[in-house]
Amino acid sequence: MKKLVILLLPVLILSLTSCADTSYNKGQQGAGIGGIGGAIIGQAIGGDTEATLIGAAVGTMLGYIVGNEMDKYDRQRLNQTYETAPSGQTTRWSNPDNGNVYQVTPQPAYYPAPERPCRQAEILATIDGKTEKTYTTACRNSAGQWELQN
Repeated sequence: MKKLVILLLPVLILSLTSCADTSYNKGQQGAGIGGIGGAIIGQAIGGDTEATLIGAAVGTMLGYIVGNEMDKYDRQRLNQTYETAPSGQTTRWSNPDNGNVYQVTPQPAYYPAPERPCRQAEILATIDGKTEKTYTTACRNSAGQWELQN
């Protein structure tokens, strides 16, 4: 019975999470899935609580790293758009790993503080076939990278 629960647990969790409308980024999603998988593997190998917890910790870390890399491409493209795209000109790209499509139209830079440019942009994102429009503001940090503002 215990082995049956261990085998069916991932199916139950994946079916529940696939129905949920979440706003987690790929790193967070990867951490969750990796943690669950690591816990299951740890339990299967070690058969005790300590092995399960170690498996969950390792799986969470590896899942986050893998998931975060999936977002890295889009962050690089967005940073490049804020840095080089002319105001009012739309930049488009499709993520080769997940097929998500982005259209970003940046506005002119403004300076809320000396030597700290900020730009607003309209982002039209098509993710899993659903298109959403958002408006964002990003400012360049001291390392020269554009950071989205809250």
